[in-house]
Amino acid sequence: MVEGISFLLLLFAAMPAKYYLGVPEAVTVMGWAHGLLFMFYVGSAVMVTQRYKLPDSTTALIMMAGITPFVCFYLEKKLREIPSQSSPEMA
Repeated sequence: MVEGISFLLLLFAAMPAKYYLGVPEAVTVMGWAHGLLFMFYVGSAVMVTQRYKLPDSTTALIMMAGITPFVCFYLEKKLREIPSQSSPEMA
């Protein structure tokens, strides 16, 4: 969710600030923040899909959510509908 919001901020706040307000630093700062969050997102997504043995379709949706605007919000809703599985370490 945070990564998706950073992407939307980059597209709809930083880019207009750069091109319409003449503030190129907005893209520099948001670009770095979004890049770091995206790398963390991909690493976390890989670990979660392997740990919980999620189906390929869900894995594909998780990866798509990282690069497609607004899909992250749909993904969060879909993942909340999956019954929670408690792992032995958490019990």
